[in-house]
Amino acid sequence: MAGNDRLSSQQLIQRINARTAVIGVMGLGYVGLPLLRTFHAAGFKTIGFDIDPAKVEMLRAGRCYLRHLGDDFIREMAGSGRFEATCDFQRLNEPDAIVICVPTPLGRHAEPDLSFVQHTAEAVADRLRHGQLVVLESTTYPGTTREVVLPILEKAGGGQPESNRGEPPVNGATWRCGVDFFLAFSPEREDPGRKSHSTQTIPKLVGGIDAESLAVAVALYETAVEKVVAVSSAEVAESAKLLENIYRCVNIALVNEMKVLLERLGIDIWEVVDAAATKPFGFQAFYPGPGLGGHCIPIDPFYLTWKAREVGLPTRFIELAGEINQHMPDYVIQRLTGALNGHNKSVKGSHILVLGMAYKPDIDDIRESPSLELIEKLLALQADVDYNDPHIPRIPRMRRHRLRLESVKISPAVLARYDCVLIATHHSIYNWREIADSAQLIVDTRGVMRKVPHAPGKVVFA
Repeated sequence: MAGNDRLSSQQLIQRINARTAVIGVMGLGYVGLPLLRTFHAAGFKTIGFDIDPAKVEMLRAGRCYLRHLGDDFIREMAGSGRFEATCDFQRLNEPDAIVICVPTPLGRHAEPDLSFVQHTAEAVADRLRHGQLVVLESTTYPGTTREVVLPILEKAGGGQPESNRGEPPVNGATWRCGVDFFLAFSPEREDPGRKSHSTQTIPKLVGGIDAESLAVAVALYETAVEKVVAVSSAEVAESAKLLENIYRCVNIALVNEMKVLLERLGIDIWEVVDAAATKPFGFQAFYPGPGLGGHCIPIDPFYLTWKAREVGLPTRFIELAGEINQHMPDYVIQRLTGALNGHNKSVKGSHILVLGMAYKPDIDDIRESPSLELIEKLLALQADVDYNDPHIPRIPRMRRHRLRLESVKISPAVLARYDCVLIATHHSIYNWREIADSAQLIVDTRGVMRKVPHAPGKVVFA
């Protein structure tokens, strides 16, 4: 498509409905790649953009780097003639719609780090042409789409003849959202590893910067997702995403605090939760664990608390939940230390095997996994630590962690050599009966050993 073509909202909607629009997705991770697959399955020509050449080469070769997704759909896309993967951001003028799915981590002081969003928006602005739709899916604080992304796009130098691309708009005028381009926010709702949900079946919230942008964005998602829910503004959509994750954070903190209390009282927290869950109304079961993992729940609440401080309001309830959940790895180490002491051993010099590195079962995602912090704390206490995770053969270098470990193979003989086996993630592939029979001592943070007969004193719940 020529760089100086101009599309009205209705013309763009017509292209979307006819499946002649080209869809670009920026950031091909746990959110972007499934979304790209969903648009491809809906019949669109798709272009995936990523800064990682290794990812792009794997996709071009028909291979998937997200193990829980498998290679089949990548091979199908690669052979369809309607899919490309590229690191060349100069091609951002080609898609009719660009969906941004980049990380929004926290900085060193738990402040929002929007550098990925800002740099991506600047790359889009550099090639923006008239009539393009831009949608932000990255989780962030209310106002980001309007206050951060919009000004960058309004100053875009795109849409000019190629010889003038990058030059400021004529007479210094800014581009107008809803006229020259369209901008919306639609929060990702991915749930990796859960086969009952998919990008196509999870309802999609959409909030536009203006009515024209909302109409175009709704039309786009309606072609690929079973149910689209339009809200009145981008800010509502941004806030709804935070509420969803804060809801989980607060309830997990509640049950984690109950776990610590009930352990002192000699009461089984998992049995208590199961009992409460028999109530058919007014209760939803949340289960305790060694801490919070994944990109959303450990991080997103801090985006709202930061924004709240900007307007002078405390969020004590949310911050308290964060404190409780952040303390859980310390509680696990405390319980493990006591368990080893009960076997006349100290943490220092003990051989400890951590089972499960992913933050949730049956996936290969270790973002913010509490297992990382557990290993670091054990190493700081001079324990000898290994891990096993069939989904994660080695721990990659990460922003906050520098663990250079590879997954060890387990067998009854191997399990028996460790002073303690720490169950951090309950992958379905594990043979809990074999683990219970073979291990000298088990510290269970997931409650999986409750239903496995074991020798008295061998299992400690944490």
